[in-house]
Amino acid sequence: MKSGGKMSMTMNGEMGEEMKQKFRAFPYKPYSIQIDFMNALYDSLDKGGIAMLESPTGTGKTLSIICSALQWLVDRKQSLSDDGLVDTHSNGTDGTNGKNGDCVGLDEEPDWLRNSFGSKEVESPKKKVKVKKRLGFSSKKREETEIEESFRDLFSQLREIEVGLEHSNRTVRGDRESFNDDKEFLVEEYDSGDEKNGLCKRKGGGVCCGSSSSDDEDKEFSDTEEETDFKIYFCSRTHSQLSQFVKELRKTDFGNELKVACLGSRKNFCINEEVMKLGNSTLINERCLDLQKNKKSQVSKKNKNSGVDGRKRQTKASSGCPMLSKRKLQKQFKTEMTGKGPLDIEDLVRLGGNLGTCPYYGSRSMVSAADLVVLPYQSLLSKSSRESLGLSLKNSVVIIDEAHNLADSLISMYDSKITLSQLELVNSSLEGYFQRFQNLLGPGNRRHIQTLMVLTRAFIQTLCNTDDANFVNSSGSECSLCINEFVFSLNIDNINLVKLLLYIKDSNMIHKVSGYGDKIISLQNDTTSVLSAFRALAGILLSLTNHDSDGRIIISRKKPTESGQQGGYLKYVMLTGEKIFHEIVNEAHAVVLAGGTLQPIEETRVRLFPWLAQDRLHFFSCGHIISSDNILPISVSTGPTGQPFDFSYSCRSTSAMVGELGLLLCNLVTVIPQGIIVFFSSFDYEEHVYDAWKASGVLGRITKKKRVFREPRKNTEVEIVLKEYKESIDANNGAVILAVVGGKISEGINFSDGLGRCIVMVGLPYPSPSDIELMERVKHIDRIGDPKKISNVTCFNGDAQAGFEVLRSCKHRGKEYYENLCMKAVNQSIGRAIRHINDYAAILLVDTRYTSDASKKNISHPTNKLPHWIKNRLVSKTSSYGEVHRLLHQFFKFHKSKLV
Repeated sequence: MKSGGKMSMTMNGEMGEEMKQKFRAFPYKPYSIQIDFMNALYDSLDKGGIAMLESPTGTGKTLSIICSALQWLVDRKQSLSDDGLVDTHSNGTDGTNGKNGDCVGLDEEPDWLRNSFGSKEVESPKKKVKVKKRLGFSSKKREETEIEESFRDLFSQLREIEVGLEHSNRTVRGDRESFNDDKEFLVEEYDSGDEKNGLCKRKGGGVCCGSSSSDDEDKEFSDTEEETDFKIYFCSRTHSQLSQFVKELRKTDFGNELKVACLGSRKNFCINEEVMKLGNSTLINERCLDLQKNKKSQVSKKNKNSGVDGRKRQTKASSGCPMLSKRKLQKQFKTEMTGKGPLDIEDLVRLGGNLGTCPYYGSRSMVSAADLVVLPYQSLLSKSSRESLGLSLKNSVVIIDEAHNLADSLISMYDSKITLSQLELVNSSLEGYFQRFQNLLGPGNRRHIQTLMVLTRAFIQTLCNTDDANFVNSSGSECSLCINEFVFSLNIDNINLVKLLLYIKDSNMIHKVSGYGDKIISLQNDTTSVLSAFRALAGILLSLTNHDSDGRIIISRKKPTESGQQGGYLKYVMLTGEKIFHEIVNEAHAVVLAGGTLQPIEETRVRLFPWLAQDRLHFFSCGHIISSDNILPISVSTGPTGQPFDFSYSCRSTSAMVGELGLLLCNLVTVIPQGIIVFFSSFDYEEHVYDAWKASGVLGRITKKKRVFREPRKNTEVEIVLKEYKESIDANNGAVILAVVGGKISEGINFSDGLGRCIVMVGLPYPSPSDIELMERVKHIDRIGDPKKISNVTCFNGDAQAGFEVLRSCKHRGKEYYENLCMKAVNQSIGRAIRHINDYAAILLVDTRYTSDASKKNISHPTNKLPHWIKNRLVSKTSSYGEVHRLLHQFFKFHKSKLV
């Protein structure tokens, strides 16, 4: 990555006049803080490197990002065009390695690449995708590059396994093939003699290396397109946030000037009704890829008999997904998509439905020529997803929005998990397969399949043996271990997992065994997916090849319950994101983390880019656009009867505390107009409070003034509830909605104007100390930079008291991380109300822990972690609830008078 000049901390929008740019595409007259934000972003992109830009929710952050970043892109392209250096991927003459310059020279290319293609320079300054595909982006000459690619990076190759496995499923229908016709399921002979080189030899002759799904998919669906020299990748957490981004983009001139590609998941894009009925994302992915596999295998069989070459096999297929049966429609989709300007996922799905062609692959076909790619977190941050989609970050700009929990989101993508039921399914499939074909299998296949059986049995025994003192003790059903402890305890430390994973990928055994297993299951009318179970096993095995200190193994022996609690499982929890994030930073020209509540930034820096000194991190933060009169934050320490509010874990469920909270809300609905959102720490606690209010009659008193709604546990039902909530407010009846911190309402829903005149935050929503994965992260973060503590890692059994002991033993970073999780959740929730410059709302922080004498406040006090625009206006202490009621009455009376 280009390092640029020295990066300094820029606070509170202090930008010099000489740095200000003209942002012609901004559709309105920008506020001063928007100009400051756009200048800060533009300057960060010029310098390159890592930047963190914070702008409060409701300040037009999305529009500012669009107008600044795309203006920079246009200016950059124009500058390079004027200099005759449009192609930034061309070979440099100064020997730069891509980290300190914009050009990448041949010296950065591996030896095999130079040997294979020579040092011939690309003649045209505008390289075609064909050329890039020769360099590893899916090529018609894939046979020439497969072997070399396996040498490039073993870790990268292993990451592709999970993606490669997706293509390996083969559905066997009992009405088409007889049970005795099992010849197709026999694994081809496997010679492991060259495994040390990462190669395998199959019976058919020639050397092969397992291909990922991206190879096959790109070969099938890619067209020759000009690859743009620069790209901007914008990613956010949810599809609704991406749709909002596209809507803001349409307001600017850039919507018609630049090419935009919007990517998403198969679940959101699929228009094949038979596949959509599956509902589950994993099953939809498998079925989609399975249809492509069936298409290719059907064609292969047909052309094998007719002697037709491989090129025609792709276009003459008579099976597969009907939405991909006509290439002409795919081209028409692409043409119409280009002509309509920026389209979000809903638009693309509508277009695909009208034409009868797949919008998922249609949108992917636009990536190569796009100037701006809009996509969800997973697609960009996961290396296997980037490779599957053919995304190159080289010299590009990556903008990550809603980055307040980026570190946790990033590492969670590299977790892996397998349940006891999945292990039992894999084991039975392997045993059945081995019993059926053991006399036909070669020695290499036989040995590796037996090794897999040994591993699955060891994992099953670990989860079923409750008397094993090596793991879970009598005080809990869960425990965590480091990788080395786990493999040594199971006596599997002598198994070469790297070699085994290469076998799984290269031998094609996954689809053979799972295909045979699915055939048996289909005859038994069982819908369980063997492939999903095999993918889960491959994920766990891959995780066990990580560095010992990178993560922890969670062993859970919980029994399944009628209430929905899952049974036993093994899970690998990734703890470090530094290496993962470095892969992104090392490729891109600039990486920008944007959000409404990014502070404290030190935690993010230490966890994701500790190599970057503080004085080289470009950080920008600005205030809010609203007047100080438009917000009234109050710390509420006592209720109407004088009862102190204490919503700590030990006190929150008492009848006195629940009753006092009910009386508070009874009073609030008399003084606050329109909509009130009340946030609870969990769904279980919200349900407990609601039931208690209903039984005591408090709920009836509240509903006499305002109708009460509740956030549903299922995200799919949230829109229906919000629609009714809005209708109640529009009818001048007012409404209260009981929501949950961390739920959909707290993260992605905007309650502007009357939808949110007051936000009530009940207590401090600290995460449960009994969460074993959370406590492992706390311990890991606490020992960052303290190598002495690394060896002092004890087994944690998931008990709440043990979790409190972990927190008490933390020196600084671990405890601060735990506190920050709480306050980031608070900040996300209370920021839902103020959405524009004329909006106004009250914010009530209900708990004695929010109140304190100014002289006694310390840096860890909860209110010190509030956003500046709220903290500076906070009424931190009141004498009684009567004073709170008076302040609220004056606040809303003032704003009512302004409307007259």
